[in-house]
Amino acid sequence: MSLPLPSNEDKDELLVSCRYGDLEDVQDFVSKFGHGPVNELRDASGNSVLHMVAANGHTDVLDFLLTVVAPTLLSAQNNAGSTPSHWAALNSHLLVLQKLVQFKTGPGVDLLDVKNTAGRSPLGEAENIGWDEGAKWMVEVMNLEDGKAEAGEDQVLDGTEEIQVEIQDAEGQIAKMKIGQQPPKDS
Repeated sequence: MSLPLPSNEDKDELLVSCRYGDLEDVQDFVSKFGHGPVNELRDASGNSVLHMVAANGHTDVLDFLLTVVAPTLLSAQNNAGSTPSHWAALNSHLLVLQKLVQFKTGPGVDLLDVKNTAGRSPLGEAENIGWDEGAKWMVEVMNLEDGKAEAGEDQVLDGTEEIQVEIQDAEGQIAKMKIGQQPPKDS
């Protein structure tokens, strides 16, 4: 027996339930219509159920949805290129952000590298609003390696090399600095 298809009104009600954290209504929708419509549903701006939950910090609804949605929904981008992680960062919801990033079958810390159409990652959004707690956590868990060294391989410098470091700020500007031993000045 196949499940009924949700009406547009049913879909709208699910998005509202996710926005306002009505776990029982979300569970009822899934029981009645299954997982498929939950994964496919988007509002006019391209936001998924996870966008709604992440933006509003509803961890109980998020915990339930993570058991029924496809892991690819964690990295789904809306029309502005923002993922649920962007919205969690923009609204300072650390626990939601942690659950999204640490979800065992999801993209993991790679979620923190996705940039929206404004050119900002979730870290950039956190920095943009001055959310230090979230920015600090993201920096602690991010992959900051640039891939030049092989895994498990230490790079040893003898002090004569000069290293150029690039740092990107919240607005996407790149600052370059050189680190290394400068030759002694002739007196």
